[in-house]
Amino acid sequence: MKHLPVIQPESAAAPSEPSELRTAGIVNDPARLAELQPSILAAIKTVFDPEIPVNIYDLGLIYDVLVDASSVVGVRMTLTAPNCPAAQWLPGQVEQKVKAVDGVTDARVDVVFDPPWDRERMSDAAKLQLGMW
Repeated sequence: MKHLPVIQPESAAAPSEPSELRTAGIVNDPARLAELQPSILAAIKTVFDPEIPVNIYDLGLIYDVLVDASSVVGVRMTLTAPNCPAAQWLPGQVEQKVKAVDGVTDARVDVVFDPPWDRERMSDAAKLQLGMW
């Protein structure tokens, strides 16, 4: 099944977005990420785009999930379009759901538009659910 990567290695370059990204200072700790990632992704999968009946993870809106040694989680996500009506609501929902994960001490969510979202980022399950085969 094709899906987007969510593990960002420590040495990876930051996205080409403004330097004020809230996730910019989070240094990924692979051990903490491995421990918390299943629960974090399960929480993110409970957030749905209000206009599309697919969770935002399978929709391909989550670009990176980082976890530092103190269990602070950073999520870099996008929207289906820059003028998305849910632009204010979705990131707050992601932050709230991730903060509620047992073991997470804080969550920071950044909305980025580079690279832009397209339908190829969707999981096979999402494409099937939306009849896009």
